[in-house]
Amino acid sequence: MQHEEEQVSNVASRPLKITLCLVLVIMVAEVIGGVFSNSLALLSDAGHMLTDALALGLSLFAIALARRPATSTRTFGYHRAEIMAALANGTILILVSAYIFYEAYQRFSVLPEVKTPLMLIVAVIGLAVNLVGLFLLRRGSRKSINVRAAFWHIIGDTLSSVGVIIAGVIIYFTGWYVVDPILAVVIGVVILWGAVRIVRESVDILLESVPAHVKIEDVIAAVKTVPGVEDLHDVHIWTITSGIYALSAHLNIADQTVSQSCDVLTQVNELLAKDFNITHTTLQLECESCPTGLVCNLPKAE
Repeated sequence: MQHEEEQVSNVASRPLKITLCLVLVIMVAEVIGGVFSNSLALLSDAGHMLTDALALGLSLFAIALARRPATSTRTFGYHRAEIMAALANGTILILVSAYIFYEAYQRFSVLPEVKTPLMLIVAVIGLAVNLVGLFLLRRGSRKSINVRAAFWHIIGDTLSSVGVIIAGVIIYFTGWYVVDPILAVVIGVVILWGAVRIVRESVDILLESVPAHVKIEDVIAAVKTVPGVEDLHDVHIWTITSGIYALSAHLNIADQTVSQSCDVLTQVNELLAKDFNITHTTLQLECESCPTGLVCNLPKAE
């Protein structure tokens, strides 16, 4: 389990560090550009970039914390730190989308005059940086919900940059300032959609829900195909952290020698890992009790 966690961390940490540096640079550029162009859109996007920088920093901190070894009081280590960071980042994204909706409402009432040339230049640079960030985080986002939350932050920034560019072009040629808040609402909806998914998945993990790719009835049916297994009950399946799944259950087996029971246990664990990606198991072996007063006649091991 530790090896798998290290693989996810190695895939995620370096791209996160590079993306964080890029986000900080473009954030400063947007603040300067927003002030000189009188673009509230750029300043708002810079504020969004600040939340992204905080989110990326939180993700990196969580990855570093998750690498710490287990202790006598935290027997699973700090794996859940990544899930907590993802939940925090998802919540921040929801707040960001709410802020975007608020700003859009304000702009429908008062449409500020914007110096579009400088606004467009900075927005194009921001878009290029965000696209690089998306490319860097794309692989890690498939394996870690924590990185996926950071990935959605960058998606939000990318959409903001695209929206600013589209708004800038339309305003430059038509003078329709109302385009800016309309696009802001669209961007906010997309960010909110991704944020809700991240929060819901994080909460499911923290509540130790059954992973989405697993059905308990399928697990029971598969395990019962192993020779020597009669039943599987009191089954609990949950996610420890991204990509690491655990199972505890009572395994009812045929009356047999200890060595044969170990063979059955090995086959069950191999099946769970291969078919369901469940690599951390705790199985309590049981068998039907012999009638009172009788001695069990176990088959001799060959």
